[in-house]
Amino acid sequence: MGQILLLPLLVVALLLGNAQAGEELPLFNAEGYRQEHYRSPTPEQAPGAVTVDTAALRQLLERQPDAVLIDVFRSTWRFGQFIEDQPHSNLPDSIWLANTGDGALAPDWERYFTRNLERLSQNRKDAPIVFYCRSDCWLGWNATRRAQAMGYTQLYWYRDGIDGWQQAGLPLHDATPEPFAAP
Repeated sequence: MGQILLLPLLVVALLLGNAQAGEELPLFNAEGYRQEHYRSPTPEQAPGAVTVDTAALRQLLERQPDAVLIDVFRSTWRFGQFIEDQPHSNLPDSIWLANTGDGALAPDWERYFTRNLERLSQNRKDAPIVFYCRSDCWLGWNATRRAQAMGYTQLYWYRDGIDGWQQAGLPLHDATPEPFAAP
């Protein structure tokens, strides 16, 4: 009789253990970066940045042609290389720093982001930099916030991203991620 009662308790314990193991990460990590459900409604602003729509971005690019456009859309990374599992297009003259908008960056990815920002900004913390991804995408928000934490001061977040540009009838260009090479 005692064994019959223990069986349901064992099943309940296993189910509870599996539920805990399958839990999702919290939406934000301890540093405040979004780390789950990247394609979902975003806030109006990113910390330390000016949010721009398509018209404002076009004006910014006319006034400051040296502004750096950075696409942070994700790309599959396997076996030490980017795998093109689907074609990707982005705004003209953009640099694609794939996967740098993730909530948590491993040290190699952090160095990739830092090294490319330094190169693209010519080591100027006041260089105009525009981050984007797609509409309703937290990756651009995360990357903008990360650059602000690194001391960059002239940041812009193109919240509507590739989707907004395309909806305005503006051209997109085939893109490949910046190489992930050791320094």
